[in-house]
Amino acid sequence: MLTLLRALTAAVVFMSSVGVVAQEQYEEGVHYELIEPAIHTGVSDRVVVTEFFSYGCGHCYNFEPLLESFDARLPDGVMLQRTPVIWNNNPGMKLLAKTYYAVEVLDVFEPVHGAVFNAIHRQRKRLSSPEAVKAVFVENGVSDSDFDRAFGSFGIDSMVRQAAARTEGARINGTPSLMVNGKYRIDTRQAGSQANMLKIAAFLADKELARLAGAAGAAD
Repeated sequence: MLTLLRALTAAVVFMSSVGVVAQEQYEEGVHYELIEPAIHTGVSDRVVVTEFFSYGCGHCYNFEPLLESFDARLPDGVMLQRTPVIWNNNPGMKLLAKTYYAVEVLDVFEPVHGAVFNAIHRQRKRLSSPEAVKAVFVENGVSDSDFDRAFGSFGIDSMVRQAAARTEGARINGTPSLMVNGKYRIDTRQAGSQANMLKIAAFLADKELARLAGAAGAAD
């Protein structure tokens, strides 16, 4: 069975020799950073790859197709989690974070997640109010009442607070950034490119999968 790193490299990065990539080693402090203390992901039986992003971030918009391809190739033991960043209690970032969690709560990732990115980065709309955000949802099949109920809910406010805490705990200072299993942080500067970020995430996810398999074997 191909490891996630090898499968990702073959399918997304289009390297000519998978054997070369299999021998690549990524080093802590050089290609990624250790997060101390580690952040609890709330998931104990799978490896969690977290993307820290903002709808307002042009680099995140460009990263999205690569991330979707990565997500489509994840094995059963690995899951993708998106976390909208909030810095300095910024109201605009809070609004966009609420927007993402409304997408989750209403279960309308397709097509609304992409529509929000497109509204900002292709149509140049200013999503600076709940009404402007609601217009994107309604244009993509969500009723006014469903949006209002979700967007104003205590549950979404709680998710936004958790996202802010996760961003702070992981010491995220740029987007997009990745975190693997609450232990490792990857940014574009150290990785060198967005494609390399995913290769390093796959390398670390394989490492965590092996650790979980070893722990399960020891328990047996």
